[in-house]
Amino acid sequence: IHDASGVSFVDYNRAGVPLCEIVSEADIRSADEAAEYVRAIRTLVRYLGISDGNMEEGSLRCDANVSIRPRGESKLGTKAELKNINSFKHVRDAIEHEIGRQTILLERGDKVVQETRLWDPDRGISAPMRSKEQAHDYRYFPEPDLPPIAVDQTWIDRARQSLPELPEARYARYTAAGLSAQDASALVAERPIGDYFDTAVAAAPAHPKKIANWLINEVLGRVEDARRLAEAAVPVPPAALAELVDLIEKGTLSGKLGKDVFARMWKEKRRAADIVASESVSLVSDVAVIEQACQRVVERSPAEVERYRQGSAKVMGFFVGNVMKETGGKANPKIVNEILRK
Repeated sequence: IHDASGVSFVDYNRAGVPLCEIVSEADIRSADEAAEYVRAIRTLVRYLGISDGNMEEGSLRCDANVSIRPRGESKLGTKAELKNINSFKHVRDAIEHEIGRQTILLERGDKVVQETRLWDPDRGISAPMRSKEQAHDYRYFPEPDLPPIAVDQTWIDRARQSLPELPEARYARYTAAGLSAQDASALVAERPIGDYFDTAVAAAPAHPKKIANWLINEVLGRVEDARRLAEAAVPVPPAALAELVDLIEKGTLSGKLGKDVFARMWKEKRRAADIVASESVSLVSDVAVIEQACQRVVERSPAEVERYRQGSAKVMGFFVGNVMKETGGKANPKIVNEILRK
């Protein structure tokens, strides 16, 4: 940078920052698959703690080599390299555009030129940057001051043993434990999410699916960046969430009350058991109290009673909902259902 006073500056912003380049085989068959591959790379480098993987900031970049060939052909076509791709959406868009561009060229009898093209995300097109025909176009030459590095198997084994559990292994463990593919995918998206989940399950091992549901829908819904879950100051730590889920599963709290308590836990940084004990927000399980509420709802709903007796099982939801309103949401739903059917 040269300023008006005649002073020049050199930007050492990235000096000393290592670059890791991953070159895949020509084994990706679609733009969607390519975008998913880059997402998996971002997840991996974040798990390893070697990069934040933010494409828009240049921490992770993608150059896409695209070629097409007739269906059934084994020989690869001439490739073009796309640069300046800085988001997962742009990975997909740039490759789709290049597939279309090459298809048009070949269908009208022209040839695809091996070249590097710059992707313009604003216009949704690519433009030629430079041609690359032979290896010498890349300016390859040996560097005498960089000797070969011999990496033996012992070093590789030691490095492998130092790795954390990687996303694919964690995903396989979660699905094997009974979690859905959708939930497992959400839990492995960022390492702190999976770490939070594992810690919570260790505190309440009987409820992994319930904990996953609360973590995905309630906890992640309140954090702007899931990596914040690694912070000690997270308002509801894993053990506190496990305690809340356990109270719900034991019948101390209903799902609705549980959500109310969770909101207070997040805001006030208090444990669920403390809120329940100090402010009487637990479920009402007194049969006599619930029977009276059920009786009142039934007596003022003769039409719905008749529909239920005629075989409309769905109307039971109407009765349960009204009893819960009658008791301020504090009646034990299991007892409510039993008394209403009686």
